[in-house]
Amino acid sequence: MPEGVRLDHCVIAVRDWDRSTAFYRDVLGAEIVDHPDGRVAYRFGDQQLNVHGPGLDVGPLVARRPVEPGGSDLCLTWPGTAEEILHHLRRHGVEVEAGPVDRHGGAGGGRSVYFRDPDGSLLELISYR
Repeated sequence: MPEGVRLDHCVIAVRDWDRSTAFYRDVLGAEIVDHPDGRVAYRFGDQQLNVHGPGLDVGPLVARRPVEPGGSDLCLTWPGTAEEILHHLRRHGVEVEAGPVDRHGGAGGGRSVYFRDPDGSLLELISYR
């Protein structure tokens, strides 16, 4: 494999644009990127989630079985401690499903907290601190 290959973006699907955009912006700190064709993306630094949802024609270049709202399982890195993740999620009224628990991610061992987005996709915040 060529050196330097890494993940650039992936796709999630949502049922309610406003509800999901508020969640990803307010809880996870995503930059909201509006595209001229009506698409939206949630950007985290130089990585992003492209978003499919109601009323959007995404064309033919999609997975054979496109992702459905609530059908994703994503892990994002958190710059602080796992205890700070818990405090942050509670402050935003987000129910924690599990954690902190020890997990291994892309950077090795860390501590993770699991919760769900408004559509039910499983989200994980991992801390490597």
